[in-house]
Amino acid sequence: MAQAIKKIRVLLVDDHPVVRVGIKASLEVYPGIKIVGEASDGREAVRKAKQLSPDVILMDIHMPKMSGLEATKIIHKMAPKSKILVHTMYDNHSYVMESIRAGAQGYILKNSPPNELHRAIESVTQGNSFFSSSVTQNVLEEYAGNSKTSGGRRATDISPREREVLALIAEGLSNKDAAERLCVSVRTIESHRENIMRKLDLHNTAWLTRYAVTHKIVTGAQPLKI
Repeated sequence: MAQAIKKIRVLLVDDHPVVRVGIKASLEVYPGIKIVGEASDGREAVRKAKQLSPDVILMDIHMPKMSGLEATKIIHKMAPKSKILVHTMYDNHSYVMESIRAGAQGYILKNSPPNELHRAIESVTQGNSFFSSSVTQNVLEEYAGNSKTSGGRRATDISPREREVLALIAEGLSNKDAAERLCVSVRTIESHRENIMRKLDLHNTAWLTRYAVTHKIVTGAQPLKI
């Protein structure tokens, strides 16, 4: 008997019903996705996140009663296992950085095609982050050379092997995929990741990827998966 596919449980948060209908229709064509609930404002999103424990929350920014950014902060603390993917029309750097600080794992624009949204959901579910390419470029142009981006550390603070691992992390590879690429064990990749975070004093994948791009360890040409 074939084993049932474990579906990614998604909560849709947007104050426009027509947008939610469109997103739901575009995602339900993927057998690995299940829409488990909807919310029309930040307060309802917090309540539904606690009630449903979704794997991924697709979060709009501007909504009545409570903004998506404020809801993200609360949900990130209340339900850290739920990954938050900001889904918005705004591509300016301030919203991106506020989203990262609030605890979002990704930021994707509403004009992105359904297959990119699907990839983004899969990416954050696997513990990576995902940013639309135009969003990534805007952030890099604003923050390139900013010492805060690198936590005050230099690229030379990590070993050549750790640079390889950091590049793979920034490209969106999981620990398992990175281990296969470098022909080492998953535990070795995990150890390198821990050392990189400790040495650079950067403790989430979003900041690691910004570091990798600004130090030219990777480029931001494709939709950047962290």
